[in-house]
Formats: sequence, C-alpha cells, structure tokens
Amino acid sequence: MKIFITGASSGIGEELARSYAVKENELILLARREEKLKTLQSELLPHAKSVEIIVADLTLFDELQEKIKKIGAVDIAVLNAGISLGHSSEITPFDDFKKLYEVNLFSNHAILEILLPHFKEQRSGKIVFISSLASLISMPSSKAYSSSKRALNAYAEAIRYKYKPHGVDVINILPGFIKSELTYKNSFHMPFLLSTKEGVALIKKAIDTNKKFYPFPLRFYLIILFFNSLPQFLRDKIVNSLNN
Repeated sequence: MKIFITGASSGIGEELARSYAVKENELILLARREEKLKTLQSELLPHAKSVEIIVADLTLFDELQEKIKKIGAVDIAVLNAGISLGHSSEITPFDDFKKLYEVNLFSNHAILEILLPHFKEQRSGKIVFISSLASLISMPSSKAYSSSKRALNAYAEAIRYKYKPHGVDVINILPGFIKSELTYKNSFHMPFLLSTKEGVALIKKAIDTNKKFYPFPLRFYLIILFFNSLPQFLRDKIVNSLNN
C-alpha cells in the first residue's frame, strides 16, 4: 500500500509511520522539520518498501499543493498534522488563531483538493482525519483548538457522505490525551493519558477496521457525552466553577 502521513516528524504521526513500515508499504511522510524527517526515513528504510519525505509548511498553501501534486494516487491518507496554542482563558491573538485554523483545518482541504480526484478515480482508499475529543466540548481555555477540531468533524462527515458511493472510506478519529509534543505543554492533569504507542495502536486498529467515527478512550468519551446531556444552565455552572 501507498500511505501518506502528515505531521510525521513527531508524536502520533511518527509512531504511525513506524507501525506502517513493513515491506509491502510505500510511505510518504510530510512534516516541516527536515532533520527529524531524515532521521525517521533512515530508521524506517530497512523495514518499508520505500520511504519518501516531503518537507512542507502547511500554511504555505500554494507550495503545499505543488508538492502534493507529485504524490499521485495513494491508498491511505492520514491527515494527522495539528497544532495547539496551549490553554489560556485570555483572548487569543488573531494571528495565532488564524495559523491554528490554517494548520488544523485549511491545510487538510488544500491537500484533499489534490488527492480526492485520485481517490474518486481509483474507487478505493481511506482518508483518515485525526480530530480530538476536545472537539466535543469547548472550554474557555481551548476555544481555538476545540473549535478548529469541531469544524474538522463537520468537514470529515461531509467528505464521507460525498465519497462513500465512490468506494472511499473516510475515518474520523477523536483521541483523548496522548503523550506527544502537543500535550507536553499542558501543565494540568490529563485524565486517561495514554502513551504514544498505546494511542497509535488504537488509531491503527480503527483505520484497519474502517471505523467511521472513533472517539477514545471510551470512558473519557462517555463522560463527555454525559456532560453534554446536562441542561445548559448546569453545564455553565460546572464550567464556570472549573474556570475560576
């Protein structure tokens, strides 16, 4: 299989690349940090059929699309790249807010504008979005991140409806807290925190079994569902008490 992974230089993307590095797979790994990609490429080359790296800034959309055009058709596209601004209840500076949306949402469409015609033509393949449980509950301290991931959920759902008749599986994965560069900056207690290997093992299983919508850990997801089922005034009271 030909597998394309964004955000492959660290965290979930890096570990996913390792898990797919077997003799029958061709890997295409995209990230911004060239040295980290080269190190990973050297590690994985003895195990995979081939390992190609693409150094790209996801916010430079024209350059990004030119590089994606050279990929051609793929069997699996894992759109994993994402950033967080950390947690703060202060007003997010517009430039930071804009960059977060560019990486977490707009870059995915920039990539898929090029790849979707290939998926449609070959009438097969998988498109995997890495969203977040944070998309299901918006706290004042993570408004930019949570809203970008909630928008990604809606986008993934629309793409799934559109391309399912063409034989394309669209998988939206919503992890909780997984050890990565994204979570290292969090100074608060992270419930149900998973190691990178544990989280990626669950993600890969969801991809292999074609889960359309996969939130995990289950206990964390059920807590969020219960919270969201409460009356609005009670949710407001709980969130305000946590935020003080």
